[in-house]
Amino acid sequence: MKKILTSILSLGLAASAALAADTITAVKVADVASADAWSKAKFSSVTLYPQTAIHMNDKKANEANAADKAKKADIAAVYDGKNIALMVKWADGTKSVQGAYSSDTYSDGFAVQFAGATKGAQPLPYIGMGSAGRPVVVHLQKSTASVYEPNGNKDVSTQVNRQQTGIFGQELADYDAKVASLAKTDYERVFVAEGFRSLTEIKDGSVKSSASMTYGNNGWSGTVTRALKDDYVNFKGTVPVAIAVWDGAKMGRNGIKNLSGWVSVNLEGQKPDAKIVAETTEESKGDAAKGKEAVAANGCAGCHQVTSSDAPNTMAPSLANVGGYSTVAYLRESILKPSAVVVPGYNRNAHSNTPWYTIEKGKRVSTMTDFSFLDKKTVNDIVAYLKTLKAEVE
Repeated sequence: MKKILTSILSLGLAASAALAADTITAVKVADVASADAWSKAKFSSVTLYPQTAIHMNDKKANEANAADKAKKADIAAVYDGKNIALMVKWADGTKSVQGAYSSDTYSDGFAVQFAGATKGAQPLPYIGMGSAGRPVVVHLQKSTASVYEPNGNKDVSTQVNRQQTGIFGQELADYDAKVASLAKTDYERVFVAEGFRSLTEIKDGSVKSSASMTYGNNGWSGTVTRALKDDYVNFKGTVPVAIAVWDGAKMGRNGIKNLSGWVSVNLEGQKPDAKIVAETTEESKGDAAKGKEAVAANGCAGCHQVTSSDAPNTMAPSLANVGGYSTVAYLRESILKPSAVVVPGYNRNAHSNTPWYTIEKGKRVSTMTDFSFLDKKTVNDIVAYLKTLKAEVE
């Protein structure tokens, strides 16, 4: 599967006339692994915003990303009844590959996140890490260099650095060829999460998937293929996805990335899931100007950094780009039920007098005030204002 998709990507498929996406159509094909699976794919443009809720405990990295803008990615999807495949294309003028034995290099990469199955109808989970009882499945692909003994066979003859082999000329060329034939350059991982600090790699083979990345023309093309149904997901009609990309040249990793909001991918020929589509496309009904006044009147800036021009405030997550990667439903939930999704804290050096949550009866309870006393109109106005908080597109 990976070889087929990589060969397709090497053709340099153009995301011709990609349209801004409210929803994406996954085109029905005979086999997502076939060479012509992408020939009828329909690309749409999705905006990825700098994730700014939590700053890394890394001054250099934070400075390198302080002026980051949103970026566009072109996305298409195909499915064959059993599997779905997504292709993501994004510009990146610097190809960054993770060094095999380096602690100070970072790789380009991307992830496709899927909303996991729940027992009953639930709002979409928190973007990035999921929510309690509302899991996410994250497929992560990074660009990495080969390593000397990656095959797990304890083949000591290929563990030696080429500069320590004592061989030259054709013998060294033959050695390099042998290492290359054994070398593992692929970094593909699948995780499941139901909230912060719950991210767990799935290693038992219960998820069948394939991912790949190809660089060319100052940008990356990446694909992820997975089953429509397994132990973690059960998609019918509509597949909710979110996209993230990392820039290794800017020390991108973990929370230093660009992230989309939830996007509905409708399976061609099937009835869309009206609830999911409505949630991912819902527009705020309030008055943003009045919402800004309500944010000030209710003291939100006392804990949150509200806009990117405000001074950082480490007492709560930054809201600087919250309007870019959050749905209206999530913002409303955060105001009315702040403990529904609990962010643990901005770094391990957080002051003990300003915790972001407490533990009550074994559960994390947000220290944010419950604003369920606000009237519906005021909540709608605040949500409308929060939706305006997003970086410009580069």
